[in-house]
Amino acid sequence: MGKMLLEVNNLKTKYVTRFHEDVYAVNGVSLKLEEGKSLGIAGESGCGKSTLALSLMGYYFAPLHYISGDIIVDGKKISEMDPNTVRKSILGNEIAYIPQSAMNALNPTQRIIRFVEDVIRAHDPKKKKKDIYDLARKRFEILGLPEQVLQKHAVELSGGMKQRTVIAISTILSPKVLIADEPTSALDVTSQKKVIRMLRDLMEKGLIHSMIFITHELPLLYNVTDDIMVMYAGQIVERGNAEEMVFDPLHPYAKGLMGSILVPEKGVRDRKLTAIPGTPPNLKHPPDGCLFADRCPYVIPACRGGRPEEKVLPNGRAYRCIMSEERIREVYGNE
Repeated sequence: MGKMLLEVNNLKTKYVTRFHEDVYAVNGVSLKLEEGKSLGIAGESGCGKSTLALSLMGYYFAPLHYISGDIIVDGKKISEMDPNTVRKSILGNEIAYIPQSAMNALNPTQRIIRFVEDVIRAHDPKKKKKDIYDLARKRFEILGLPEQVLQKHAVELSGGMKQRTVIAISTILSPKVLIADEPTSALDVTSQKKVIRMLRDLMEKGLIHSMIFITHELPLLYNVTDDIMVMYAGQIVERGNAEEMVFDPLHPYAKGLMGSILVPEKGVRDRKLTAIPGTPPNLKHPPDGCLFADRCPYVIPACRGGRPEEKVLPNGRAYRCIMSEERIREVYGNE
C-alpha cells in the first residue's frame, strides 16, 4: 500500500438558498487516494461532483458551507484549518485544481506569465522573477507549449493551448493531489486524448503525485483512472476499480450511465443505447427513500421505505442499493 495523500471521511457540505433552504450537495462522502493513484468521479450534471471538488480544497464561500467530516491532505487535516492558512500553505502545492470550463478561467487582460507569478509568489513571495520564468518555461515545454506562450494573452491562444496552459499553471508547484474537473469538456476528440496523455505523463514524471478526474462520461475514466466512484444526488452510489465499474456496474444508476454512452471497448461496444428516465431529485426537498427510486427501472416498494445503506463486498467494492449482489445479477441477467 502506498502513502495516503488524501483521506475524506463522511464529508457533508451544503448550499443555503436566499430563502434559507438547505441543499446538501455533498452528503456523507468518504474516499481515499494513495500516492501514484488516480480516482475517477462520474455522474450527471448537478450530482455534486464540482461541489465535492471545491469542498475538498476548503473553498467554502457563501452560499457553500462546510457542515462536518474530515479532509486530510498528506497528513494535514485541512477541514480544521482557517481559510487563510489553507490558501497560503495548502492550495497549489498540496492540492491543486483544474477548474471546469478551464478555457474561460484566464483573465484576457493579463499575460500568461503573470498568472504563473501570482501562483508561485502566493507561496514564496521572495522568489526571483528569473527563477519563476525558468520554471514556467520548462513546465510549459513539458506540456508542448512554446516559451512564447508565456508572453501572450489568453485571447491569442487556441482552445487546446488554453487548456494546456491552465493545466501548466495548476501544476506549476507539483501538487500532491490534482483535482481535474471535466478537463476534456468542450474539446474535440484529438484534443481530449492530448489532455489525458499530458495528465498521465505528469504523473509518470512525478510532477503530480495523485489525481482525481471528474467527468460525466463514465467510460472515459477507464483509460484514465485506477478506481472509479459514481456520484448521484450528493452521495457515492458505487465505487470500485475501473475494470469492474465500466464492464460490470452493479448500481442501477451506474448501469444507466454506461448504457447511455457509446463505448468502443470490446465487450460493451455492441450494447444498445438506453436513456435514464426522469431527472435528479430536488435536494431542497429530497424523497424519504432511495434517491434514485423515481428513475430506477428495478424499483420495488421497499426502495421507498428508507435510504439504502452502503454494502461493501469482500474485495472492497461497494454500492448503495437495497438489492443484494446476487439479486442484482439475477435481475440484470434476465433482461
